[in-house]
Amino acid sequence: MTTPMPAIFFGHGNPMNALQSNAWTNAWSAIGNGITKPKAIVCVSAHWYLPATLVSAQERPRTIHDFGGFPRELFEVKYPAPGDPELANHVRDLLAPVSVGLDTRWGLDHGTWSVLCHVFPEADVPVIQLSIDDTQPAEFHYEIAKRLSSLRDEGVLIMGSGNLVHNLHAYAWGRQQVEPLDWAVRFEERARELLLSGAHDPLIAYETLGRDATLSIPTPDHYLPLLYVIAQKREGEPVSFPVEGFDGGSVSMLSVQIG
Repeated sequence: MTTPMPAIFFGHGNPMNALQSNAWTNAWSAIGNGITKPKAIVCVSAHWYLPATLVSAQERPRTIHDFGGFPRELFEVKYPAPGDPELANHVRDLLAPVSVGLDTRWGLDHGTWSVLCHVFPEADVPVIQLSIDDTQPAEFHYEIAKRLSSLRDEGVLIMGSGNLVHNLHAYAWGRQQVEPLDWAVRFEERARELLLSGAHDPLIAYETLGRDATLSIPTPDHYLPLLYVIAQKREGEPVSFPVEGFDGGSVSMLSVQIG
């Protein structure tokens, strides 16, 4: 039997990571070198968050620079990975009866390309994105993600990109080597415990996890991609954390790998 592709959640953090070489980007490169090259990637990014479920269906998705206030060189980065309209249609079929639109306008946002430019720098793996419907509760996202599981047996990497802890109001802008905030550390530790024990229900109902969760997840956009990844876990599969650390005190760079 062919070993299924892993499913990986990446804490993507600052888009400047696309240009940098640091502990996180080096670990992303190591992930790419350590897994079988996928036939394609389905990415759920925090930055495609809108009131619809869409899948990108372009032959050649554009590189989207969906941010402001960064150096010009970041806006010049291109990640020319091909799209895969056939896979987009396949994803739409797998998610039925959920209504899924085929989108030809979006492309690859920085949640996707700022990580993949290190994981697969040759940009030779087809990539499509699946949007996050902001009108739906967390349980909806976890449940529809389960319908994508068969893709792993077809050589497709299911990827989430966001941050387990993402509070920019508490972020130490411009300050170096800031210690992570105590509530951020506590929430990440609690999430790790739940992930390792396979207890997904509290992670789905994250609002019930108390003040630390409220501070760590002030908005759901960066958290929900994690649910798409952990929904892929099969009985007996390992859970690992190939990337760790905090940026600016309040952004967790944790990566979570299933399989």
